[in-house]
Amino acid sequence: MTAHTLTGLVAGDFKERIRRPVYAVILLSAVGLGYLATPARETQWVIMNIGSYRGVYDSAYIGMATALAGALWLTLGGFYVVRDSVGRDQDLGVGELLAVTPMRTVVYFAGKFLGSVLVLASMLGVLIVTALVVQLARGESTAVDPIALVTPFVLIALPMVMLTAAAALIFETVPLLRGGLGNITWFFVWLAIVLVGQAPQAPFGGMGVHAVVMTMRADMAAQGIESDGQEFSLGLTYLDRPLKTFEWSGFDLTADFVLGRLVLVVVAVLMALLPALWFGRFDPARGVAKVSAPSDVPPAADVFAPPPGLARPRTLMGLPRTEVRTTGASARLVAGEVRILLRGVPRWWWLGALAISLAVLVLTSFSGAGLTAASAISVAWIWPILIWSRLGTQRHEHGVETLMAAYPATGRRLLAEWAAGVVLTALVGAAPLVSAVITSGTAAVGTWVAAVLFVPSLALALGVLSRTHRLFQIVYLVLWYVAVNGVSLLDYMGLREDGPSFVLVAVLAAALLGAVFLVGLARRDVRV
Repeated sequence: MTAHTLTGLVAGDFKERIRRPVYAVILLSAVGLGYLATPARETQWVIMNIGSYRGVYDSAYIGMATALAGALWLTLGGFYVVRDSVGRDQDLGVGELLAVTPMRTVVYFAGKFLGSVLVLASMLGVLIVTALVVQLARGESTAVDPIALVTPFVLIALPMVMLTAAAALIFETVPLLRGGLGNITWFFVWLAIVLVGQAPQAPFGGMGVHAVVMTMRADMAAQGIESDGQEFSLGLTYLDRPLKTFEWSGFDLTADFVLGRLVLVVVAVLMALLPALWFGRFDPARGVAKVSAPSDVPPAADVFAPPPGLARPRTLMGLPRTEVRTTGASARLVAGEVRILLRGVPRWWWLGALAISLAVLVLTSFSGAGLTAASAISVAWIWPILIWSRLGTQRHEHGVETLMAAYPATGRRLLAEWAAGVVLTALVGAAPLVSAVITSGTAAVGTWVAAVLFVPSLALALGVLSRTHRLFQIVYLVLWYVAVNGVSLLDYMGLREDGPSFVLVAVLAAALLGAVFLVGLARRDVRV
């Protein structure tokens, strides 16, 4: 009976997750990353290299490069795909039904864990196929070795995604980490895992990078290639010239390495079952253990309450009658969207925004504090991320999208929602604008305006596409992080003089907004 129950939980959870748009988005991103992991010979963008060298594109090297790239991405993006399984059970009322069954809590978490692992493993399966296709397409080696191709996915990528699935369950059952704060926290936890996982003394072999690099360096030395000073790099990097190649014989498995991966799997399983110690099985009487709606999404009843100041409906013959206003409809619509967007924002958030703005202005006034001021400006551009992520998602997440389908002007409503995001962005970005004008003159105004248009456009586009706030949170965190860390091509904030043209950023914002209208109108037509 327990095995049958467990199988049903896993199958149901897997089927439900793969139907979500965010699954397709993360999967396509993983496939794209797998393709970039082994770029064409003449390209200068690489994912994995040792100094100015890479391995010949055979099954062993392509399998390893794709598996490492997949582990790198799925431990980040996969987390946002598999989280909220427990919360969704409560929102749909399934949790209360499960609570009255004799199913043990440990079995429930085992089913949720295995379902999440199966979802992420399905992505790894697609990456294996991608690696095979890329090997044949590159043409440097057409001899396919299935074992060499698949082994890195089993021993390196799979334990890492299992750890990710377990962490998602823990985050769901810890009150402070259930909502958007947990999503942001995981990004920095992921950074720590990536950095520590590449260290020689990483626990349980880390991501397996060190063992792989040692075998590659040994093969390079055997071929007379000096590897000292050739630093290993894992991540999207732009080089001055294409890489040279060497023959890599493949990953030499040792008993210690395999044992470390097995221990990592055991740790992931124990982590997944750990929440059974405090989980309340959806019992309302156990409020501390109860899983509630994400803290960054306000209650639906409050979100769509009429703003204060509007005339109360009159009644005629017992039926409500709303006063008709023929002017200022667009302004009232934008004002309503602003109120919806900012509903439930705590006072400490506003105090934090004020403190950041003051820090930007004070640090800008000191000569020689440019680097510190730039850091404060970058914080200002990440502070509203939880509010931005509401754009395009609240109606679906609160279950009122069907009611809004009767709205006659879908385009006007989407434009008003976008305008609300622009208002928020301009408000929080006022201090960075003053700082930019002081340091760079009026020429910086164009860059600021483009950024103010771009961020809400990105948030609304990803929200409308995925219908979940998590996709924007992960994409924007990655974008913000790489921009802050010196990738000038993606510096939409204008922190560097060699960043992209503000015209290009504005055009990209317009393209994203256009995509929002196309998707919104297409969904309206489908409903009709």
